[in-house]
Amino acid sequence: MSALEVLEPIFRVIPEVKSPVHREDFNEKLKWTGLVLVLYFILTQIPLYGVAPGSYDQFAQLRAVMAGSFGSILTLGIGPIVTASIVLQLLVGSNLLELDLSSHKDKSHFQATQKVLSIVFTVFEASVLVLTGNIVPLDGSYTALLILQLVIGALVIIYLDEVVSKWGFGSGIGLFIAAGVCEAIIVGTFNFLPNAQGILPGIIPGFIQAAVAGKPDFAILIPLITTIIVFLVVLYGESMRVEIPISHGSVRGHGRVRGAVGKYPLKFVYSSNMPVILTSALLVNVTLFANLFQKIGLPILGHIEKGRAVDGIAWLLSTPKLYMFVTEPIHVLIYAIFFIACCMLFSYLWVEISGLNAKKISEQLHSSGIQIPGFRSSKRQLYKILKKYIPALTIISGIYVGLIAFLADLTGALGGGTGVLLTVGIIHKLYEEMAEEQLMSSNPLLRKFLGD
Repeated sequence: MSALEVLEPIFRVIPEVKSPVHREDFNEKLKWTGLVLVLYFILTQIPLYGVAPGSYDQFAQLRAVMAGSFGSILTLGIGPIVTASIVLQLLVGSNLLELDLSSHKDKSHFQATQKVLSIVFTVFEASVLVLTGNIVPLDGSYTALLILQLVIGALVIIYLDEVVSKWGFGSGIGLFIAAGVCEAIIVGTFNFLPNAQGILPGIIPGFIQAAVAGKPDFAILIPLITTIIVFLVVLYGESMRVEIPISHGSVRGHGRVRGAVGKYPLKFVYSSNMPVILTSALLVNVTLFANLFQKIGLPILGHIEKGRAVDGIAWLLSTPKLYMFVTEPIHVLIYAIFFIACCMLFSYLWVEISGLNAKKISEQLHSSGIQIPGFRSSKRQLYKILKKYIPALTIISGIYVGLIAFLADLTGALGGGTGVLLTVGIIHKLYEEMAEEQLMSSNPLLRKFLGD
């Protein structure tokens, strides 16, 4: 009996997005993805009603990763969803919650529990932001209304994510992150609307304005140059593969040929960018709890002033700037070690929970009649070969994405270094999925040949 079966009465009353009853074609998936994206941008422009001046964005540095828009009903963004995912991954990874995610029933319970936890964290995070003064109500009568608006916005994000996952391409979480970061990059690069001082805030218009005035400032271009460098480095990492030679040892399905030789590619960034998303969400929650404890008179995680940690654990785990290498090297070192270590941990947990470990992959390959040339056809042999690569790739990819995100954040890249890292990976994966779906839609025989 699953440990989560006791929650089944709750699962039944929580609405869910139904899966399509037929296989969608490329255009239908594209329509749903585009529709959700348009709705997301519209929702980011709906302001919270009842907010007084003096509110501050406590998570401005990680705003792109949270896919939210401060001051709008989407202020919480994907924070509650990712926080719920962290809690469940830690419970499953530590075996405190014993689930067999290869079982359809346990996997369904896992997803339903994540939704329940997301709703719980939505109410919790909305309450903390308002009650601790990050979002200041006009007066006490607006407190409950502000919390309600934040909860409604976060619930909409939860269900839009579910719509994309079941009816569109990729996931809503990835789509919203990429959309927010792309918007930040475009606005930060090309914004030509002058501010109160008459300065053009966009990098390119600002540089041109300074050059025309006879005072060209090349330092203005650093964030743009950094963004391009991060983009190229991450794209190179996404294209790297470890290829294992394989062959079909038996005839299975339609069109499978005995002895046909090919290669099974293992991505260098094996755990994708999910470890960075989870680590960033964990850091957001450290600051959130520091604010909460300070409010109740127990500042055990440090003190928060105007949305920024000034001491304690919260300060050590706040995103540093490049100049802090000189002024606060201990802060930078501790943050770097913690960030990269968490990325390694979440990389391992993500691979285990999502069924990408050597055991699960070897079972899938063996059931498809695949073997390694020169070795006896057996599931155990496949497992021994894959175990040489997958655990190492899991840890290395966690270190890689963690290090890239850490260094990119230091440089002040447009959209946040972590945001750029995530966006490149998300768009690359989305492109691959769309290309595969388009190929399948235009070639029904190919779909039949592959047994889909």
